[in-house]
Amino acid sequence: MDNDYDHVAHESGGPQSSPTRVFLLGGPSWVNWDQSDRRDLTVPHQLRSAGVMSGGGVFLGVDVGTGSARAGLFDDKGKLLGSASNPIQIWKEKDCVEQSSTDIWHAVCTAVKSACLLANVGAEDVLGLGFTATCSLVAVGADGSPVSVSWNGDSRRDIIVWMDHRAADQAGRINSQNSVALQFYGGGVYPEMQVPKLLWVKENLQESWSMVSRWMDLGNWLTYRATGDDTRSLSHMEQWRESVSRDMDGADEDFWVEIGLEDLYNGSNKKIGHDVAFPGHPLGSGLTPASAKELGLLPGTPVGISLIDAYAGGIGVMESVPDEDFKSDMSDEEAICHRMVLVCGTSTCHMAVSKNKLFIPGVWGPFWSVMIPEFWLTECGQSATGALLDYVVQNHVAAPLLANQAASQSVSIYELMNKILLSMSHEQNMPFLSALSQDTHVLPDFHGNRSPVADPKSKGVICGLTLDTSEKQLALIYLATIQGIAYGTRHIVDHCNAHGHKIDTLLACGGLAKNSLYIQEHADITGCKIILPRENESVLLGAAILGAVAAKKFSGVHDAMKALNAAGKVVRPSSDPRVKKYHEAKYQIFRSLYDQQLSHRSTMVQALQ
Repeated sequence: MDNDYDHVAHESGGPQSSPTRVFLLGGPSWVNWDQSDRRDLTVPHQLRSAGVMSGGGVFLGVDVGTGSARAGLFDDKGKLLGSASNPIQIWKEKDCVEQSSTDIWHAVCTAVKSACLLANVGAEDVLGLGFTATCSLVAVGADGSPVSVSWNGDSRRDIIVWMDHRAADQAGRINSQNSVALQFYGGGVYPEMQVPKLLWVKENLQESWSMVSRWMDLGNWLTYRATGDDTRSLSHMEQWRESVSRDMDGADEDFWVEIGLEDLYNGSNKKIGHDVAFPGHPLGSGLTPASAKELGLLPGTPVGISLIDAYAGGIGVMESVPDEDFKSDMSDEEAICHRMVLVCGTSTCHMAVSKNKLFIPGVWGPFWSVMIPEFWLTECGQSATGALLDYVVQNHVAAPLLANQAASQSVSIYELMNKILLSMSHEQNMPFLSALSQDTHVLPDFHGNRSPVADPKSKGVICGLTLDTSEKQLALIYLATIQGIAYGTRHIVDHCNAHGHKIDTLLACGGLAKNSLYIQEHADITGCKIILPRENESVLLGAAILGAVAAKKFSGVHDAMKALNAAGKVVRPSSDPRVKKYHEAKYQIFRSLYDQQLSHRSTMVQALQ
């Protein structure tokens, strides 16, 4: 759902040696998430002055993550020609996390202009444009101006960020209604979802509530800002209504009444959108003259219906399957249903599709046509993955020393720890590297458990700590944390397969997918082969696919995926039976950590009665 694909700390497997500041679970009230020069500009050397290939146009993808706005240009083979990013502000105060749509639009415009400049791409070469963004909630006034969603009334803060957990109480009360509509969210909503956040604003910021003319998913706001067309994607607010209405006539409207948000549903539904369309559907007359000028593009450039960032990663990678490795008698339609995409960044989103509705306890969906038209989407997630690794490493006393060593070697701190672990496994004559963590176990629920137990109250656990403060001990905790995250992914895959999916292949993209240890541990622990895409920027490619479809260069999203997705490296599980036995044992311990937590929670509740 709300995955920050371009989590800065993991662009190359971990934080870089430049003075990047990343504070996700603590730190100052607002954070600059990008490198010290405030921009990241990437373009293949041979393209710096070569321009676009003769006779070819390009497709532009824009992705707004948690910490930056990025733009990428792709040719008609799905090859990245150049990209740029610009940081965006974020305010974090306790459970409230907020951003500014004005700041984000300025960052988008800067990133687009920089990417075009570095790739030597003219405005006339851009055939289509697509947007993707985190599943954050934007409050828009009657004249398009921002409306504050902050306790302090700061009008700049008009976005409730996806990771915001202010609406935990509202989520609990919504779930207590036991509405039939909740089956599309695994039986209950989660505080990160937009519906409980809407209820929170209505109950706590009445003036802002009355001022809002439109509540919009961030991706929908971007296309609205670019084209003036209010047609919505099937993002989280809209997918709920569309999926429910397909099966339960009237249940959707009843739901909004039951939870106290009937005023959003009255009349034309303008506040939460009336018209929806499939991904890539062309909006309005393309870019308005005003937005085209701000972006440095041509008025009328086709703009496609947006996607949530994780979904864009899905369409940017899900057909990245090498023919020589995966020949089968299955049809394309059947084969794609055996895959799960992992978009790995600040958080990780796990997505699988099916032709039939599969209701899975604790898991979001099924959602109709929200990612690939005519398929049902199952959406799972881990709310803190890259963020958790940052938190564990940065809060260890050995981190500054390791960071200095990494800088002197021109590698990331994570690459350095991977080397340390390899050396430790040799020194200790371990049968395999993973065995180093035999005494350390991690439950990675430091920001709750989104899937599959759907428990926002779940807490993280590190079992096996000692007084050792060395760099080697930090490397062991880092390894155990990676494994804990991977056991969480196995839990998700097993749970989905137990309820009708047939997942046997993972496709991974995002910053964490560039960490070889992270990917190999996931392959060994899940028992699935993992395909990495040819292009690292899968979310940007997914956004560009939306532009290509809007420009009518392909008949639809799935056809564009087949043409523009391409496979890279394939990582397979270890064939050593000892590795499988080891991880099976640790997985059982992993599962027990949550069960113990529930028992402890119950014991303390009784003690306080």
